[in-house]
Amino acid sequence: MNVKETLLGTLAESGGEYISGAMLAEKLGVSRNAVWKAVKSLETEGYSIEAVTSKGYRLSAENNRLSEKLIQAYLKTENFGKQIIIYDEINSTNTCAKEMASSGISDGIVIVADMQNSGKGRLGRNFVSPKGKGLYMSVIMRPDFDIKTASLITSATACAVAGAVENLCGHDVKIKWVNDLYMNGRKICGILTEASLGMEMRSLDYAVVGIGINVRSAEGSFSRDLRVSATSIEDETGLKIDRNRLCAEVLNSLEKYISGIENRTYIREYRNREILTGNTITANVNGNTIIAFAEGIDDNANLIIKLPDGTIRHLNSGEANLCRVID
Repeated sequence: MNVKETLLGTLAESGGEYISGAMLAEKLGVSRNAVWKAVKSLETEGYSIEAVTSKGYRLSAENNRLSEKLIQAYLKTENFGKQIIIYDEINSTNTCAKEMASSGISDGIVIVADMQNSGKGRLGRNFVSPKGKGLYMSVIMRPDFDIKTASLITSATACAVAGAVENLCGHDVKIKWVNDLYMNGRKICGILTEASLGMEMRSLDYAVVGIGINVRSAEGSFSRDLRVSATSIEDETGLKIDRNRLCAEVLNSLEKYISGIENRTYIREYRNREILTGNTITANVNGNTIIAFAEGIDDNANLIIKLPDGTIRHLNSGEANLCRVID
């Protein structure tokens, strides 16, 4: 490991506290001048480092440069994030992760991008992913549970990500069934789970969970139409969240939720966060638009609806989409 990498890791592990140049030089086994040169080199790469006389150096709270070293400094997982591959630009993290998974790469590996030029949403829609503005990541999983349980991955991920965002910004995050996260009535995150079935169709070969979170201000990045429905954490809270720490928080939370997915205890939290329940909605079901009343979420994370004739249906994400509340 070179001086820059060691320095970056040391600053990340300091928890935002200043570390003197002398202490850094001793820890790294180099001169204070070499520390200064490493700091300047990191700054040219886009890292934001604060230097204060008589205090030393620390990473700025507004640092926005993605780094495997910085992400792993906050990780508390056993498996997720054991390897993190970061791209400055990519077509889609999910596409990349699926290619890796199909080639036999092990689970727990995470693909992160600073920008996607063909970000994937549900039903082939595009997920707008401007450079430096969001956290765009995909996690490769090879779960050992059955197909029925695998259908819960998206809803469990929604709870995991909502909790991670709340922990860092202190603002409530809601879920619009089944895969969108909302803050103050507008979307901040989309989740896309794609899977490959085993030969006997009874188990998963792998699942790729894509997560796109709008982190920094979206002003000037979204079209006028998109700004009506979408927003970012910064635009809603005024906070410039460190994307490295957010990535780690998501992985920490996600591993916990996925490891306990079979007991379905997270469903109670999902119900508390879900925003369609209690409203009359429109839904596209198998290509047909229907109007119904959203009754709630069942134990399989399906949406329970009541049709105008009183019929009760349980919709899964595969048959229903574009659910909207009627004002």
